[in-house]
Amino acid sequence: MTTAQTPEDITRLFVERVNAGDAEGLADLYEPDAIIAFPPGQITRGRDAIVALYEGMLAQQPHFEYEEPLTTLISGDLALTATEPQDDAGARAQVVRRQPDGRWLRVLDRPDFTRG
Repeated sequence: MTTAQTPEDITRLFVERVNAGDAEGLADLYEPDAIIAFPPGQITRGRDAIVALYEGMLAQQPHFEYEEPLTTLISGDLALTATEPQDDAGARAQVVRRQPDGRWLRVLDRPDFTRG
């Protein structure tokens, strides 16, 4: 399976895996103890919960469009990635970490938030 060799790769791989209906592949983009602030108002923590979250989402057969990444901020093995959403999400941001094998994985994921 293709891995993220840059922080920005995760955005492309995420969209590809959603559109392929691959919940396990989506979870593989996260560290084992990663946290997602989703569904709204809730926290999803850890690989098993992330797989379950994406299995539920993919049951609805969503289709995602690629969103061009904004400027990525990198400090050592940590990076902050973000995209300007094409929907009403307000913003998307993720903290990703370079793994010992060189691939990047999400640690913290905030897929949608708005001011208010």
